[in-house]
Amino acid sequence: MQRTTGAIFASPMLAMMLLFFLAPLGVLAVASVTGPEGGLTLDNYRVFLADGFAVGVLVDTILLGLKTVAAVTLLGVPLALLYWHSGPRMRTLILVATLLPMLTSNVVRTFAWIVIIGRNGPISQTFVELGLSDRPFSLMFSETGLVMALTQIELPLLVLPLIAVLSAADRRLVEAAEVLGADRWRSLVTVLLPMMTPAILAGWVLVFASATTSYVTQSVIGGARLIYMPQFVYREVGVLFQWPMAAAISFLLLVSTGIVMLGVTILARHRRLAAYA
Repeated sequence: MQRTTGAIFASPMLAMMLLFFLAPLGVLAVASVTGPEGGLTLDNYRVFLADGFAVGVLVDTILLGLKTVAAVTLLGVPLALLYWHSGPRMRTLILVATLLPMLTSNVVRTFAWIVIIGRNGPISQTFVELGLSDRPFSLMFSETGLVMALTQIELPLLVLPLIAVLSAADRRLVEAAEVLGADRWRSLVTVLLPMMTPAILAGWVLVFASATTSYVTQSVIGGARLIYMPQFVYREVGVLFQWPMAAAISFLLLVSTGIVMLGVTILARHRRLAAYA
């Protein structure tokens, strides 16, 4: 009876997934192997993979996602640990500061970064005032500026799972480790990090998927100098009107990012990590 009831409640979600995800994905797959005369062919994939520049764009897109994941981890883990060690007021402040950017449109946050990393922005002016730079500079249209913007935009996707895990964590485990002679660093490595690892891996999947497909941020901050797969797809659709090629590029982006996310998911299900989930 319980299984039947569960299937009934899950059926709307499954129907929406079939209608709005799997069906369009099937259409995309068919379009990617459709030739000029309507027959099935793999020429679109051959043309893309034979183009060194196109393959380089794919590699750069994956590397952009990995760099963003690394930067988000370096900021998100200490922020989550600060939440763990803070009192109620500081916890509320950290939670609000994490959630507040998500209430703002991604487009608005991206355009705000134009001011921050521009020639007259606070970063440039701070470097000039501290004597670290002879003249104002701009991080616009650079990978450094793009990674900085994506890091701030995607940070909640890692911090929120970590906060959820740490909120439910038992502090007595850390206290027991300290009673047994472990210092704070050892308690962090042997107790807290193992508990946080499943949430970190889940955040990695979300951050990587979002960073590699963030068309608005990549286009505005990266400009025409930095080309990634979403802009490549837009060029094929909006400029060259090559729908089959655009479908093939989209499918390659989906497969390549999916392989990375699948690897992280398999790692998260390792029996040693699953014990902390």
